[in-house]
Amino acid sequence: MIKNGYKREIELKYSEIDYDKSLKPYSLLNYFQDIASDNAEELGFGYSYITPKNLMWVLLKYRIEFDKYPVDIPYVTVKTEPRGYNRLFAYRDFEIYEGEKLLGRAASTWSLVDIDTLAIANVEKSLQNPNFSKFVAREDDLSFVKIPQLEKIDIEKEFEVRYNDLDVNRHANNGNYIVWAFEPLSFEFKSEHKPKIIDMVYKKEIKYGEKLLSQVQFIDNKTTLHYLKNSETGDDLCLIKCEWY
Repeated sequence: MIKNGYKREIELKYSEIDYDKSLKPYSLLNYFQDIASDNAEELGFGYSYITPKNLMWVLLKYRIEFDKYPVDIPYVTVKTEPRGYNRLFAYRDFEIYEGEKLLGRAASTWSLVDIDTLAIANVEKSLQNPNFSKFVAREDDLSFVKIPQLEKIDIEKEFEVRYNDLDVNRHANNGNYIVWAFEPLSFEFKSEHKPKIIDMVYKKEIKYGEKLLSQVQFIDNKTTLHYLKNSETGDDLCLIKCEWY
């Protein structure tokens, strides 16, 4: 659990909720990204610090677990804490609250990457920041799981990356991947279910104008497997497993 960390109270806007007043997963990932960016800036290893070094942060994994999905609430409080690094990876945790009630937790894995070559940089040598220490595991850490291969495709849908999908690094923003992954699911399914556990693995970036294929397999009636692939190359872009309430 995050004892101190960096926190922000956020008002849920109409554009960030569904018709039934539940928080859009896309909005939640944007909350995580924004608060992580602000916290990193405050601690001296954010965008303004690493860009002159020709480096960028790249998100690799999420594990998100909900005790209660945010529905019909006006505000949430999001907390975050950088957990430190090993040689190639950095770790960050998140928590989301309604008042004092914990709604969900997330763990994430990141790497520092050279903007030109896309080579992974050594985190410790690149940052040399006293606010960022080596990772130490805790008993209550969330555990990442391996996402299985698709055995069949129950639904698929193709998308094209729009200009509006891009981030500051000119790649599709990481929040868009969950939109593309869940979009093929029916209106009825998404109306009747809310995410309980989301595992995400980001494999490759995709750029403006490129096309991607969103493929879905139902493992059972409350578990879905999602593969996003580059339509032209067939490369995996993002793998997601979601357990639903």
